[in-house]
Amino acid sequence: MNAIAENKKFITTAELKNMGYSYYRIGQLEKAGLLARVNRSTYENLIYKGDENDFFSAEAYVPDGVICLMSAARYYGLTNFLPDTVDVAIERKKKVNTLPKWPRIKVFYFDAVRMDIGATEIKDGGNSFHIFDIEKTVVDIIYYRNKIGIEETSEVLRNYLKRKDRQVDRLYAYAKKLRCEKVVRTYLEVLVS
Repeated sequence: MNAIAENKKFITTAELKNMGYSYYRIGQLEKAGLLARVNRSTYENLIYKGDENDFFSAEAYVPDGVICLMSAARYYGLTNFLPDTVDVAIERKKKVNTLPKWPRIKVFYFDAVRMDIGATEIKDGGNSFHIFDIEKTVVDIIYYRNKIGIEETSEVLRNYLKRKDRQVDRLYAYAKKLRCEKVVRTYLEVLVS
């Protein structure tokens, strides 16, 4: 267990099996208080000593999910708003069986096209999580502006436009694929003028 204790917050059953642990041994680790079951395929490593990150929990509880909307905007420094939930997108056909009491996870159901565009994986030590890239995050926030709020949407877009690494061409390409190019163009025109 020491090989994974230092750098992995959540461990899947498949990973434990690949490390040579049998189901019996995994059960013993759980009884000994080294592992806690999260869902059918994932355990929390209770002797993890690394940095805590709510996004690791979101990845464990919503394995096919992608960090999105205001949580992603906060990650990229596009907003000063501090969300009290982790926003996670999941494909409409998928289901989430168990959610933790903390961190609170808010699930958004996206269609397959919206899920496929702009998802990227961030690795942090032995842990990782999936998040939409910065342009996809901005497009999604504009698309869901009525749920998020007009002020928050404007703040995110203003902060995005101030960045030197912005890729407005990619922003337009995403907006076109997601059929919201007109709204994105209107927002940009208002903020740039």
